[in-house]
Amino acid sequence: MTTATVNGITIGYDDEGAGDDVLVLVHGHPFDRTMWRPQVEHFSRAGWRVIAADLRGYGETTVVSGTTPLSTFASDLAALLDHLGVERFVLGGLSMGGQIVLECARTFPERLRGLVLADTFAQAETEEGRRARNDMAERLLREGMAGYAIEVRWKMVAPHNPVVAEFVSQLMHNAPPEGAAAALRGRAERPDYTETLATITVPTLVIVGSDDEYTPVGDAEYMHERVPGSTLVVVEGAAHMPNLERPEVFNRAVEDLLAQT
Repeated sequence: MTTATVNGITIGYDDEGAGDDVLVLVHGHPFDRTMWRPQVEHFSRAGWRVIAADLRGYGETTVVSGTTPLSTFASDLAALLDHLGVERFVLGGLSMGGQIVLECARTFPERLRGLVLADTFAQAETEEGRRARNDMAERLLREGMAGYAIEVRWKMVAPHNPVVAEFVSQLMHNAPPEGAAAALRGRAERPDYTETLATITVPTLVIVGSDDEYTPVGDAEYMHERVPGSTLVVVEGAAHMPNLERPEVFNRAVEDLLAQT
């Protein structure tokens, strides 16, 4: 296990490949960095240095209860990259990870060479959504992750992909309830990143599964229309985890982006 102590926590991370071209990948909720294994392996073999870390509260990183706003996740990421001597990089994230990417684009755009916004959305939470996230946070603390993982597995992954669904389900079962609850509370209060979209000047890939119920194609189109010069890719037959469901399509789209950076 590779770890670093920054921002008062210990972060578990993978750092594979070598060179000055760096790709950083940010996982979603309630997963950990192993959701990026197909991409870490593929792009590190292709000549990129690939870094994927467990977010605060997940995987092998310190669990902090309470509320974890997106700004804290972004600060942790910046501190880890400082520790690793990485100044500029291509940054990609899925779902909550994509919202952390947008927070990074808002707070330190000068460090970014390119962006991947996968199965995510930019708008602030609705009042109904805030209640639902806070209620779910309380439920996870009360009941643990098992019931939630069973309920949502076929929204995370399209039904024709049972092997991936089992892997994703295990990731959700393994997530610490305290960390997941803290992230949910933080996302309930997230800002609206719509104005940030228009300020993005680096090559940007917006990618989404065609069957994603959580962040449907319309959410991807919303971002694509507002990020100047961005590329939109819809991964047919995938739900919320196209990087795992159809990694060959996902990786090809990211390759096209990396060629522009």
